[in-house]
Amino acid sequence: MKLIVTILMAAAFAVACQSGANNTESSPSTETSEIRYSGNVEVIQFHSEHRCMTCNKIEHNTQETLKNQADIPFRTVNVDDPANEREAEAFEATGTALFLHDLETGAKKNLTEFAFMKAKDEASFMEGLQAHIEEFKGQ
Repeated sequence: MKLIVTILMAAAFAVACQSGANNTESSPSTETSEIRYSGNVEVIQFHSEHRCMTCNKIEHNTQETLKNQADIPFRTVNVDDPANEREAEAFEATGTALFLHDLETGAKKNLTEFAFMKAKDEASFMEGLQAHIEEFKGQ
């Protein structure tokens, strides 16, 4: 029963973020066209033009997690911008989504469900994201 409730909550968050209805909050875009760094892992948050509170919280929590990790870049990608269509399709992102991406191997890890489930608990989000990053780097 708990699994069903969890799945329904994640689906509700995803639909709310993609619909654009009643989304009054938005944050400035921090999009980057090219990133050069010494590591091979990056964090990407895809989002639509109109962003809900949860989507903004995911971005904030991710930034806080990576604040002291200069070797792991974070960027946001607006899926509604035609210039980002190819990248969004490559990740199958149509709205808010969070991914780890290995630039050398092309490996991807979808953390969207995790991000929505932990967005309101910053400490848990940060701890979980860090664990996912470490696991992904170790592959």
